[in-house]
Amino acid sequence: MSQTQDFESAAREADQTVAHFEERKSPLARLQHVLHSNPALVPLIVLVALIAFFGIFAGERFFRAYTLTLVLQQVAVVGILAAAQTLVVLTAGIDLAIGVVMVFSFVIMGNMVVSYGMPAGVALLAGFLVAAGCGLVNGLLVSRLKLPPFIVTLGTWNIVMAICLIYSQNATMREADVTAATQWLHVFAINFRVGPAVVTLGVIAMILLYIGLWFMLNHTAFGRHIYAVGDDPDAAELAGISTKKVLVAVYTLAGVIAGLAAWVSIGRNGSISPSTVVTDFNLQAITATVIGGISLFGGRGSILGVLFGTLIVGIMSMGLNMMNADPQWKVLLTGMLIIGAVAVDQWIRKVSA
Repeated sequence: MSQTQDFESAAREADQTVAHFEERKSPLARLQHVLHSNPALVPLIVLVALIAFFGIFAGERFFRAYTLTLVLQQVAVVGILAAAQTLVVLTAGIDLAIGVVMVFSFVIMGNMVVSYGMPAGVALLAGFLVAAGCGLVNGLLVSRLKLPPFIVTLGTWNIVMAICLIYSQNATMREADVTAATQWLHVFAINFRVGPAVVTLGVIAMILLYIGLWFMLNHTAFGRHIYAVGDDPDAAELAGISTKKVLVAVYTLAGVIAGLAAWVSIGRNGSISPSTVVTDFNLQAITATVIGGISLFGGRGSILGVLFGTLIVGIMSMGLNMMNADPQWKVLLTGMLIIGAVAVDQWIRKVSA
């Protein structure tokens, strides 16, 4: 009995420290972890570097407030479309039809007021409903029939483009005709001065949209469900998330945002031309989304990064124009940025592998 007590007293007096091993991370590994935790950091760094580069080589006029706000005006429409594309890509999908949906929407808005004499409110509602309806169809085909998003939206891209051109007979509505019918379709062209800067309501609409989507994605259950579905749809289902409802809601919301882009586009361009349906709005929106750090594999990225990605494209275009560079340099640099963004995303994803 005394021996047992001796053993117990010796055990109590022994060192209780548990052995552990410290994993020393290299600077590169720590950088990888930081970028993984802050997906908007990479496009922000690229944006700041571009501004510094063009500020040095394009001259001091590049830093003028008017020049920088002009960039915002030029990217407003693509920025709004990129926000819509982001929601879809976060679910590991893609929407190739988002650009033609926007064009079809503003053609509907214009025809409602110019050809049919409808009030502006009815015209806007019709345009938004058409855009939302196109998104709803995409969402149902992807979620219910389990068709690949690329194939679905490639098909609807061609269908919507054909319907738009047939319906409009490819007839352009002049700015004067639209203005004579109503001022409301051009409301986003209204501008005001903030010191030397000129800001349009279209730019304000884009910024407010990004703030709203940032709040939704980071502070609502629906936003968390979008990330969950994109990251692992099977695990999301096991967690009680209705992936089908989320997909339908995301594609429909993307359509609604395309309707907003249509309204802003009318204010930006003045006239309404169905021929712009062949413009590469889809590619521009996808470019801004990818450069903004949204993973094409879904479930990762920040909506603020997409705003930075949109500004990167605008800054690059403006800077090269001010340097009188060949326009093909923009194409070349954009391609390099896309490949670089995907490569960085793959490297960052290894943190969670």
